[in-house]
Amino acid sequence: MKKDEEYTVLEMSDPNWWKARDKFGILILVHFCSWYCKNMNRSQAEALLKSENKDGGFLVRDSSKAGKYTVSLFTKGGGDTIGSCKHYNICTTAQGQFYLAEKHIFSTIPDLIFYHQHNAAGMVCRLKYIVSNQTRPPSTAGLGYGVWEIDPHYLTFIKELGNGQFGVVKYGKLRGQHEVAIKMIKEGSMSEEDFIEEAKIMMKLRHENLVQLYGVCTKQRPIYIVTEYLCNGCLLTYLKEGLTQHPTMVQLLEMCKDVTEGMAYLESKQYIHRDLAARNCLVDSNGTVKVTDFGLSRYVLDDEYLPSAGSKFPVRWSPPEVLLYDKFSSKSDIWAYGVLMWEVYTLGRLPYERLNNTEIVHQVSRGLRLYRPSWPMKRSTKPDERPTFQKLSVTVQDLLYELQ
Repeated sequence: MKKDEEYTVLEMSDPNWWKARDKFGILILVHFCSWYCKNMNRSQAEALLKSENKDGGFLVRDSSKAGKYTVSLFTKGGGDTIGSCKHYNICTTAQGQFYLAEKHIFSTIPDLIFYHQHNAAGMVCRLKYIVSNQTRPPSTAGLGYGVWEIDPHYLTFIKELGNGQFGVVKYGKLRGQHEVAIKMIKEGSMSEEDFIEEAKIMMKLRHENLVQLYGVCTKQRPIYIVTEYLCNGCLLTYLKEGLTQHPTMVQLLEMCKDVTEGMAYLESKQYIHRDLAARNCLVDSNGTVKVTDFGLSRYVLDDEYLPSAGSKFPVRWSPPEVLLYDKFSSKSDIWAYGVLMWEVYTLGRLPYERLNNTEIVHQVSRGLRLYRPSWPMKRSTKPDERPTFQKLSVTVQDLLYELQ
């Protein structure tokens, strides 16, 4: 696109991408950055953010320095009921890449914003809500307006599958033909407004080793989350009860490979799971393992979901930097993956089974590690020494080749 040229918008059904035509009739796709507020100064940004009054509300504006940009963020952190605005300059490396408070470097500003919508990474909180003075896409775009919103009348409930952290999970049919799992979100268990915003992003995550989110029902309470149904249930139960005979090393490594590839995809999208464990993976009719519930732990409204308190926090799957500093990253997901592999190779045993959560926090922070099952693996205390999921995926593939 060129400055001062005229373009005709043809379609705005997606909140992030518009279809347009230039003066020559050539079709183009336009990435619509609704968070960018051109020609807005600091005081105007603060007034707009305060009028929205949403913790994590943000926008990107022109900096006072020509050619530079600033992220303005509204926060109610630390028990502040009134809220305040913080401003972060988008910095540029010598190579022309971009970063904010910590040097998480990105080639484009939209990539930077996407990352910080999931990770605070040095800011007072992550970027939760887009606040804009621009004309928004039409009301048919996005969740809650008919595109990804599922009419609950299209759902048929057949049987209960279990009771999870957020409420009852049921097996059913969508439009009478598609098998689905329906999470009925117990009121008060989740920050619903935050999740609905997040679901817009989750809908676009597609991989053969991720459980697909089909849509949500948000116009009634409880909220429903409608996902792909996998008939063999959760991996943890499958390891304990679902295997008809003692699995081979190849079968167990295949399970790990499936998880690795799903997580490598999330990693490539700069998406952090935060609660990776065998209980949060599902198994289909062919024995393929798929990762589920990625990112949902962020929306728990429960004081017990803290490392220093009760059993709901995944203490047994958490590295020292999470236990001590609540610092989540792809590297903390790597640690959790190591514990998941331990679950796989012990056929579903409870990690640190003789210790309570308080003892685990104390002893893991001081160097305690799980004993090695029948397959060697190593988890490093230092996040930088842990591999990426991309590298792990190659390693696991190589091991499978050697075993076969």
